[in-house]
Amino acid sequence: MFNLNDMMSQLQKTQATMREQMEKQQLLLDRTEVLGQSGGGLVKVFVNGRFATRRVEVDRALIADDPEMMEDLIAAAFNDAANKILELREQQSRSLAGGMGEGLNLPPGMDLSKLRDMFPDMFPGKK
Repeated sequence: MFNLNDMMSQLQKTQATMREQMEKQQLLLDRTEVLGQSGGGLVKVFVNGRFATRRVEVDRALIADDPEMMEDLIAAAFNDAANKILELREQQSRSLAGGMGEGLNLPPGMDLSKLRDMFPDMFPGKK
């Protein structure tokens, strides 16, 4: 038989587990380094998950030949790295949300995909 108190207790345990998983994933993402490139590899930027630039490599010929193009390629490489970090964050969110209802023994048809909207205080941060 369905017991709301049991379900709420399980939900709180699941929330605590998810919070721990999110913290671990965030630490992992912060340490992850992505490579942003432009100009077919003429410009490379290495950025971590906190959007901190770790290293920039520019083909030396590009510096002397066309400084304006170099500036554009540097900006494009940073944008490429930022987009990769954002995609990693989105993948992380999807993977964590995918297991949200596991172990709760929910009644058939009960969908937790809108739980964040129903209980925003339980899920702080970006929607």
